[in-house]
Amino acid sequence: MSAQITNYQCPACTGPLHFDEQTGKLQCDYCESSYTVEEVEALFAEKNAEAEQAVREEQHKPTEWGEDAARMRAYNCPSCGAELICDETTAATACPYCGNPTIVPGQFGGTKKPDCIIPFKLSKEQAVAALKQHYKGKPLLPKAFADENHLQEIKGVYVPFWLFDGYADADVTFKTTRTHTRTTGKERIITTDHYEVWRKGSVPFSHVPVDGASKMPDEHMDAIEPFDYQDLKPFSLSYLPGFLADKYDVSAEECALRAKERCRSSAVDAMRSTGVGYESCIPVREDVTVHCSEVQYALLPVWLLSTKWKDKNYLFAMNGQTGKLIGDLPISWARFWTWFGGIFAASAAVMSLIRFVFM
Repeated sequence: MSAQITNYQCPACTGPLHFDEQTGKLQCDYCESSYTVEEVEALFAEKNAEAEQAVREEQHKPTEWGEDAARMRAYNCPSCGAELICDETTAATACPYCGNPTIVPGQFGGTKKPDCIIPFKLSKEQAVAALKQHYKGKPLLPKAFADENHLQEIKGVYVPFWLFDGYADADVTFKTTRTHTRTTGKERIITTDHYEVWRKGSVPFSHVPVDGASKMPDEHMDAIEPFDYQDLKPFSLSYLPGFLADKYDVSAEECALRAKERCRSSAVDAMRSTGVGYESCIPVREDVTVHCSEVQYALLPVWLLSTKWKDKNYLFAMNGQTGKLIGDLPISWARFWTWFGGIFAASAAVMSLIRFVFM
């Protein structure tokens, strides 16, 4: 038997609700009624509690899936009754049969429940427009990437992050240089003085993010930072309808190693920044100890579009709050040779005209 999931349905007409980025409210797709996050939380509190209990009971039942059972979950869509199969990290999705947004409250039960969330600020239309601008002026891009239907496949995903607070004690020695130039007659003399500079101090840090999803490329998640953490809200399932969401599968302890390395590097940079007036400032000795005092589990908004081209995957990611984007783009060699051939033909025509005029 499948476990329960929750559809956030409009109290007025039972149509599906989705979170609207512009108003910060949940809006009905059919009658256009809107509700605050607090109103929806109150309306669906009992349903969410029942779904969480059902998931806990389902996890103790025998299964025929063997080892795969630990990585799979089965749910029934409350709207159309279809059985949905997804992996253990999926917390919000959409029914492929009726299209209604579906929430899996049990995925956030117990230790899996996030502390906070930054709601989406940028809509799908804004994400598609940013993609079009990103592709603009790139004539060698394969047609499949710029196709309008393909752009509409972009998905809004709440990605799990760990946010670390603390401080770093830094004791760093730098080799520095300072250059002086003077002119004597026709000679220009450059003198370089070498110094050893020592800096020691404590550097606080707050909300250092490390993504907790193994399937998300770290370099993409790092590249779309920073997020504005003033928009952090206490976690509520009411922010999820209309978007996908994952729960973490990389623990805070594992992510702490990356967080500490980032803080260590930032602490060295902070010490270096105090070396004013030097042309170069190179660390030769570093003694940095990072102390993490608090960690929060957060869901942060990201627009994602994945494309496969010539057996290689290309991922586009955009910060769903600030609009900062990153993405690798392939080259269509067919378009390259067409483009190159056009330039060559045009150049040949110009050279022929020149010879005709001057010979």
